[in-house]
Amino acid sequence: MIKVVGIGFKEVGKIYWFDPKNFQLKKGDKVIVETVRGIEIGEVIENIKEVNEKSLEHELKAIMRVASLKDIQRQEENEAQALKDNVICKKLISEHKLEMKLLGCEYTLDKQKMIIYYNAEGRIDFRELLKDLASTFRVRIELRQIGPREGAKIVGGLGTCGRCLCCKTHIRDFGVVSMKMAKDQGMNLSSNKIAGVCGKLMCCIGYEFPMYEELRKKIPGVGEIVDTPNCKNCKVTNVNYVSEKVTVSNGEKLETFEAKEVLRKGKPKEEKINKEDLTDDIKG
Repeated sequence: MIKVVGIGFKEVGKIYWFDPKNFQLKKGDKVIVETVRGIEIGEVIENIKEVNEKSLEHELKAIMRVASLKDIQRQEENEAQALKDNVICKKLISEHKLEMKLLGCEYTLDKQKMIIYYNAEGRIDFRELLKDLASTFRVRIELRQIGPREGAKIVGGLGTCGRCLCCKTHIRDFGVVSMKMAKDQGMNLSSNKIAGVCGKLMCCIGYEFPMYEELRKKIPGVGEIVDTPNCKNCKVTNVNYVSEKVTVSNGEKLETFEAKEVLRKGKPKEEKINKEDLTDDIKG
């Protein structure tokens, strides 16, 4: 077993494991670490714990020191400077007429490197842009192309529910989201109903799925044959899993009942997914 501590670098970013050495750390503490990008300031997200060394994906780097007030002040200054430099970066990209969307930029703590994040449909020849950026800012420049999900996490925004994006507020790692999950939740499978602002399947489909799996064990699905207080061998036409209500057809009219009022009699018929709804934008 080996001791590790979970460090985060973004407000709701991925957690990375480091060797705490002899430092007594707790959640919320600021620490200085060396990453592949350079010297950075991070925050303790998960307290020190012991894990099996074989479970680690790579060799642990050690915490360098606890962040001082001077370190924290420098980080704040870097963030303020990055906001100003973001405007200059956007102007240079526009001058070079490159098909890339600037998402933001940031400095390492020692300000030896600037990392610039962008979205693009394909590969971009940014060699001339890189020269201009380096001569303008006089630091090492790293241009990092990221996917639409990560881009939405940086920029933020509002989802179709009217709330701030989940990836911006509480999702640290992007899990697997599939069309089957959306189908099993009784969602409308058209792309404009199940895709987020990033163009991919909404993250909430994935993390809400276990709840729907539990509900499906006790609530009949669409296509199932059930008995209700008013009819025998009715077919389920619609299910509201949240309110736990089932709508059935007896051949003449539709009626809605509480799920606990109906008796399951047959398995649901397999529902086909319209291939036109399986667009490239929502396969992720």
